Amino acid sequence: MKEKNGKIKDYFSLVKFSHTVFAMPFALIGYFLAVQHEGYSFTLRSFILVLLCMVFARTAAMAFNRYVDREIDASNPRTALREIPAGIIRPRSAIHLVMISSLLFMICTSFINPLVLKLSPVALAVVLGYSFTKKFTSLSHFVLGLGLSLAPIGAYLAVTAHFALLPLIYSLIVMLWVGGFDIIYALQDEDFDKNERLKSVPVLLGRKRAMFLSSVVHTFAAVLVVGAGIMAGFGWIYWLGSVIFIGLLAYQHFIISPKDISRLNVAFFTTNGLASIIFAIFVVAEMYLHR
Repeated sequence: MKEKNGKIKDYFSLVKFSHTVFAMPFALIGYFLAVQHEGYSFTLRSFILVLLCMVFARTAAMAFNRYVDREIDASNPRTALREIPAGIIRPRSAIHLVMISSLLFMICTSFINPLVLKLSPVALAVVLGYSFTKKFTSLSHFVLGLGLSLAPIGAYLAVTAHFALLPLIYSLIVMLWVGGFDIIYALQDEDFDKNERLKSVPVLLGRKRAMFLSSVVHTFAAVLVVGAGIMAGFGWIYWLGSVIFIGLLAYQHFIISPKDISRLNVAFFTTNGLASIIFAIFVVAEMYLHR
């Protein structure tokens, strides 16, 4: 039993299950935009299906990324101890996990509505295709953001079966937010990526200009947060959450500098994880308590 539990823990580590905290809260925003803001019915069935879709799609994406990057990870001292290069999980097992998770994702969408099922291959193409982008484009950060940005619009479509502007704005916020902080995260691999001829904004622009671009991207995300609140007619609870979210976006740019990226993990994991959770809590609370 102990060995089995250890293996499960290895798979959770492989897909960085804890990082679900970045996109899941925005999926909840999309879901409750449909239920509470637009007046659709809440059902436990649809809610659980949305959560399962998030988990399966992200599991497939992360396992595939680890599989595709296994040789790169083995060459990089920072990532050499990841599960596949370290021999903890076999590449074949990772691919099996990708296939099973992708299948379960599509099965879950089939129980939601026909539109979501039809779009499920597109969603998988985006989240799986990201793994190849670092080899040919410096915009890979924003492809990662695009993959996570499917969370709010996907959850909204699961309830309504039609597109709307407001959840699309939240999806754009996610894309810019994730793209911006992934540029910061890529700073630690700038030299390695150059040597391996991998593409990233820090490789293309250098550390100082990459950080400036990240701040510009996050500024646009903040503007959209304000615009979404105005469009939805939200009140003070939303605006308080927005101030905290934007403040945490700004905070990571204060604790990281071109000369000192020692607090990068604090900026990437702690700050952005908290920003996502707190913002979602305030947005959902606004819809339920102040309307």
